[in-house]
Amino acid sequence: MLIDKFGREINYLRLAITDRCNLRCSYCMPEHQHFLNREELLSFEEILFLTDSLSKAGINKVRITGGEPFVRKDTAYLIREISKIERINQLSITTNGVLTNQYLNELQDANVSGVNLSLDTLNPKKFFALTKRDEFDSVQRSFHSLINHGFNLKLNVVVMNHFNTDEIYDFIELSRNHPISIRFIEEMPFNGQGNDYSGITWNYTTILNHIEQHYKLVKLPEQANAISFSYRVEGFAGTIGIIPAYSRSLCGSCNRLRVTPTGGLKLCLYGKDVLNVRDLIRSGISEQNLISTIQNVVLNKPINGFEAEKQNDLPIHESMSMIGG
Repeated sequence: MLIDKFGREINYLRLAITDRCNLRCSYCMPEHQHFLNREELLSFEEILFLTDSLSKAGINKVRITGGEPFVRKDTAYLIREISKIERINQLSITTNGVLTNQYLNELQDANVSGVNLSLDTLNPKKFFALTKRDEFDSVQRSFHSLINHGFNLKLNVVVMNHFNTDEIYDFIELSRNHPISIRFIEEMPFNGQGNDYSGITWNYTTILNHIEQHYKLVKLPEQANAISFSYRVEGFAGTIGIIPAYSRSLCGSCNRLRVTPTGGLKLCLYGKDVLNVRDLIRSGISEQNLISTIQNVVLNKPINGFEAEKQNDLPIHESMSMIGG
């Protein structure tokens, strides 16, 4: 098992397979971001070697992220191959929904257990203003198809002041008749804009108080390694979650490793890369030595995101598309 100095067992890998995206959400990446060359990315063979190796060290849950995973050619093939790794018993994906609809049968065949769909507004005009792309209808098709196909669907909504706070109740209503989870996420500084980020107005407490003005919430028991506070509205089929991504009040139970598209290994979203697994693999490192090297850095996993940020001697300037969310 991969275990840190606080005794936390690390069993969850978030794997960003591309920095590219077919949307340009302002909170995630700049409009004219410089994209990586293909040879800089972990190849599928390297990803499979890494994932299989980590599965032998206790990783049993994998989430595929980006950028947008489906803009990388043959992502469905990669997902299918990861699903064949014996020790991986939970495979999921985070997507913006633009291309997802055409891959639903393949996701089901690969036993993908959950899909997180990023959607920050239900208004087509606001969607275009945020993403700079006219893809609202494509995302809506994916949303409804995911429900109809019976996926464990979580809708990720980044809460932004003066943009979509007036839609919070509209999003909650989507869970009235559908067994989906609506997850409101605090905005984070990973937008590729350097030091321009000045914090948030709509934090966990503000979001919760706003919701409780209109709905009677029942708090659900906290799950192990939870990243959100979860609630249910009485009589609703779905649930509501609030992710304190900026407040970082649930960091203490973190069980994650993050790998960037170029192979950077992160112990925390707010921390810097602690090593590069792409370079290690390309150097010909053995599986045993790779696992040992990763275990050594896992021992120094910070207790929470605040500590990780303190240890990061570089200002936060990455875009979320490079980190993988």
